Amino acid sequence: MADDIKELQSINTAWQIAIQEILRMVIRDMYHGGGEASFRTHIKRIEEAAVDSIYTDLRLRGTDEWTEVLVKERASNFVTTLLTSFTYDRA
Repeated sequence: MADDIKELQSINTAWQIAIQEILRMVIRDMYHGGGEASFRTHIKRIEEAAVDSIYTDLRLRGTDEWTEVLVKERASNFVTTLLTSFTYDRA
């Protein structure tokens, strides 16, 4: 059982890293041309829209209210952490 948990954790971590890097490249390519201030504005807009969508549109079937609130809070935290980790590449 412990090996199964470790394998699941490694798959989860690999998935998170892959998605983060894909998003980093897409966002950088889409918003790099407007300069750093524009880049930061776009990142903030994406963050706010994603968090708003999580709290207003996400419905988790088969869960209780406490679980839904917890999942939404964690998802919102992940969005903020991920997007604020993106930096403007001057190169």
